[in-house]
Amino acid sequence: MAFTLPDLPYAYDALGPYMSKETLEYHHDKHHQAYVTKGNELAEKAGMADLPLEEVVKKSYGTDQALFNNAGQHYNHIHFWKWMKPGGGGKSLPGKLQTAFDSDLGGYDKFKADFETAGAGQFGSGWAWVAVKNGKLEIMKTPNGENPLVHGAEPILGVDVWEHSYYIDYRNARPKYLGAFVDNLINWDYVLERYEAAAR
Repeated sequence: MAFTLPDLPYAYDALGPYMSKETLEYHHDKHHQAYVTKGNELAEKAGMADLPLEEVVKKSYGTDQALFNNAGQHYNHIHFWKWMKPGGGGKSLPGKLQTAFDSDLGGYDKFKADFETAGAGQFGSGWAWVAVKNGKLEIMKTPNGENPLVHGAEPILGVDVWEHSYYIDYRNARPKYLGAFVDNLINWDYVLERYEAAAR
């Protein structure tokens, strides 16, 4: 199945002042589009063009680095746009999610601290995640386009810590960007949707 660039689920200026129109235009229209274009070309070449995206990510991991980089980033970004919404973030988690965060991650405040630390501590480009592994939530971080899928886990929340995700708005203050993401942007309804799918 060919990779296609999804539309943003909100207007380009909808996430301000925490993520600017300029950031979203560059990040979505240029960076994500480049992963789609290159990913399609490489998937075709590798004979994987007809596979579902998750399969391409898993099969190319450790065997075809260029394809993996683009397929992984395409997968990550499809969800990243949905993990944000205008007026998002904050401590009001849907009940089922709150219960899981309390039991597996030590509650909201500990999640916030650990998730932001994971994102700030990822050297160079990469991602920080909340993923379901062996039936439990855990916080992970990965370099570049890598994601929890290739580590036997299912991501339910991820934040992009590549510089193109925050540099226009925050310059080199990655921790400030991470704080704004958690406090003001997370779409908890989509996190719940991903959690329920992973828990099946």
